[in-house]
Amino acid sequence: MPINRRELIAASLALGTGAVSAQASWPSKPIRLVVPYPPGGSSDIIARAIAQPLSDALKQPVIVDNKAGANGNLGADMVAKSAPDGYTLLLCDTGALAISPSVYTKLGFDPSKDLRGVTMLAYSPHLLVVHPSVPANSLKELVALSHKSDLNFAVTAMGSAPHLAGVSVERASKAKWQYIPYKGGSQAVSDTIAGQTQILMNGMLATLPHVQSGKLKILGVSKSTRMPLIGNVPTLAEQGLANFESGTWQGLLVANGTPAAVINRLNTEIIKIIRSPDIRAKLAGQGAEVVTMTPAQQDAFFNQERSRWAKVVADANIKLD
Repeated sequence: MPINRRELIAASLALGTGAVSAQASWPSKPIRLVVPYPPGGSSDIIARAIAQPLSDALKQPVIVDNKAGANGNLGADMVAKSAPDGYTLLLCDTGALAISPSVYTKLGFDPSKDLRGVTMLAYSPHLLVVHPSVPANSLKELVALSHKSDLNFAVTAMGSAPHLAGVSVERASKAKWQYIPYKGGSQAVSDTIAGQTQILMNGMLATLPHVQSGKLKILGVSKSTRMPLIGNVPTLAEQGLANFESGTWQGLLVANGTPAAVINRLNTEIIKIIRSPDIRAKLAGQGAEVVTMTPAQQDAFFNQERSRWAKVVADANIKLD
């Protein structure tokens, strides 16, 4: 039976009303906040700082779920393939995520196509630290020592931003060390504190407390200018690595196809939370700078980082299955 014009319009209006209603009722159940690394790292610290305030704002439980593995790709893949409905969120180091397509020969998803940005959250530079027993107090002394002694460099995960930062420092300074891979930043930090590895580069947010407690010794910070919180620590650029800068960028993403209204609501609420005086002060006290973006700005930044690190990966000939 042919459908007349009036019936067609009525059907279209009904569909449109249903879509609007579904978005207006979001969220109507608990939200899963996936951190694709073990507990204790920079992403985990920020996830746990925003989870309760986000739950209060959305009137639904927000559950932090650590899904570690494959340098964050296991959890990221899960979110990329989840229903695009705003109930599964990904909080991760977006720099590491941008590196993955260049490093992994078999990646089950394409971050640029399968994920969409909500907002950036924070930036913290990498700290170059060593075990206190290492007889070096500067990058120059560490490089000289590396030519006389075997040094193990703890890698938070092969192909991660701290790993590539370490490779960049090694190549630029002509140092020599061996890379020991871990499944996350907290494990790499723990083994360096224990002296099983001697060198580490990691996000300031997760590393500075161990410097302040004397468990790790800091040699440099990977920022273009000194950090006020540790103003006595020279940058790596000051120590001979011209223009060197690297760091950990935490951001929030969702599966591609998530309704724009849901993404915009998340963007509004999370920016309000991360910029709140108490959370901003808490992060600043550990060396992290609050950085927020619109969804479009975050997508553009992600693609820029992907291009930047692709060159480093190619130059160092790093490939993982």
